[in-house]
Amino acid sequence: MIKSMTGYGKGQSRAGGIALGVEIKTVNHRFGDISVKAPRFLMPFEHEVKKRVGERLKRGKIDVYVTQESSETLAAVPVLNKPLAQAYIDVFSRAKVEYDLEGEMTLSLLTGQRDVITLEEAAFDQGQVKSCLEEALGLALEAVERMRRNEGRSTLADIEAKFGVITALLDKVKERAPLIPDEWKSKLRERLARIEGEFEVDPQRLAQEVALFADRCDISEEIARIESHLQQFNDLLGAGEPVGRQLDFLVQELNREANTMGSKSNDADLTRLVVSLKAELEKIREQAQNVE
Repeated sequence: MIKSMTGYGKGQSRAGGIALGVEIKTVNHRFGDISVKAPRFLMPFEHEVKKRVGERLKRGKIDVYVTQESSETLAAVPVLNKPLAQAYIDVFSRAKVEYDLEGEMTLSLLTGQRDVITLEEAAFDQGQVKSCLEEALGLALEAVERMRRNEGRSTLADIEAKFGVITALLDKVKERAPLIPDEWKSKLRERLARIEGEFEVDPQRLAQEVALFADRCDISEEIARIESHLQQFNDLLGAGEPVGRQLDFLVQELNREANTMGSKSNDADLTRLVVSLKAELEKIREQAQNVE
């Protein structure tokens, strides 16, 4: 079953007083590009997060957002900057003596000075943090994969419908192509008949011209290659692994054969069929570019 590269998933977990939320957003990308945005205290786990995401999501622009949500413990705790506090005390004491000032050093005066009291991130148990992160990440991955599978089913249904249209058009091309040399020969005979008497027509030369025309507009090889590519494309649609790049390559090859077929066409009806076929291939190309 093919999967889309577009998806969204969210997971939440709580362990030992810490609560984490993980959001994953994925969009189209030629390769697998994973970025992780998380609080500083989770930086040691960034490589592991990328590795786990890469094992599940093979292709796409993948953004992982990790946030610390409400928890039973404080996210930050106040800390006394002892060296700075002592420096302020010494400065105030010298100023009192030097300038003969009155008054006593108070707690509010000291703690009111900049950076004497600072906030530092609370220390969490690394084991609990890892457990919480793994659970939230797992839930987010399940959700985003579920959405990518659902999108993939819709994409597959659309591709299969267009696949049927292309097959029908190709059948019409196969019916029309062999008739063109004979019709051209008949038209040529009619034109020659209208000017009969002005010069003598060489039957052998006429046969040669018809043979050359038939060779120039022969598209049997292109048809065979298109049928082969379509079979490969159909096989890939049922594969159980990422096939987006292979599908994109096959669509390019199909377009190349269709272009060659169109350039050889010397018939208005055949040209219209080839144009319609190329239009359906373009629609499939747009869908294939969203496949993982």
